[in-house]
Amino acid sequence: MLSSSGVQSGIGSLQLSFFGAGSMAEAIVRGILDRGLIEPDHISVINRQNSARLEELAQRYGVQAPPDEEAKLAMLRHADVIFLAMKPKDAAAAIKQLRQLVTADTLIVSVIAGLSIRTIETLLEQPMAIVRTMPNTSSTIGLGATGISFSESVTTEQRKLAETIFQAVGLTSIVEEPLLDVVTGVSGSGPAYVYYLMEGMITAGRQLGLTEEAARELTVQTVLGAAHMVQATNENPADLRRKVTSPNGTTQAAIETLDEHNFSQAIVHAIDRAAKRAAELGADIERNATS
Repeated sequence: MLSSSGVQSGIGSLQLSFFGAGSMAEAIVRGILDRGLIEPDHISVINRQNSARLEELAQRYGVQAPPDEEAKLAMLRHADVIFLAMKPKDAAAAIKQLRQLVTADTLIVSVIAGLSIRTIETLLEQPMAIVRTMPNTSSTIGLGATGISFSESVTTEQRKLAETIFQAVGLTSIVEEPLLDVVTGVSGSGPAYVYYLMEGMITAGRQLGLTEEAARELTVQTVLGAAHMVQATNENPADLRRKVTSPNGTTQAAIETLDEHNFSQAIVHAIDRAAKRAAELGADIERNATS
């Protein structure tokens, strides 16, 4: 199983098992394989009942996707790292299945919003090496942003392993566990806010006379350019905004209109609500853990 010597000999020697076969599990698998960190036959993907999805992932990536329950349990039992990637509503029952399958050397990595380390340990009925993460959907193209927290049992080598895995799909940020709900609000749900803004920009362009294609292309390039500008200059977004806002100009007129509609405060409220919802989801799982 996973030990310091296992990490030093390389991730490629480990067995990784994804308990859940959704888009986030696929994004991480793709990132790991694209970086050449591990061979496909060292990865297994498991879900509760969607065999067609497992077959799809097996054909696409060459990973193991055991069809029957006995084979699934065997994969989990022999895994060095188990990723909890199931839906929150299925988490409590699924994690309880692992009680007799994991050992003290197994590393548990959760990508489930709101699911606390304490709840995972309650469900497993033992302290464990647990990495709690909050990635986002941009991980699918290697541009993800992932917040990471660790249980007390996680070793230095296991921390490095977790960071290496999630750096394969983008940027990582280590935070204290209570702040992971905030990470969920800011970056976990964040891509949707940007998409929502883009929807509005495209709609406005189209309603004001642009073709759908032109409105889309201009919007996509504008958002891409703005993000790269912040990254390339390392300047505060507020400073960049002020630099392109001429007094009594078009941008100022637009910003004033956004302010009239409390645009900035609406974003703050949205992120706060997303963070609170993550906590609510975690509380629901915790109630199921003790029921």
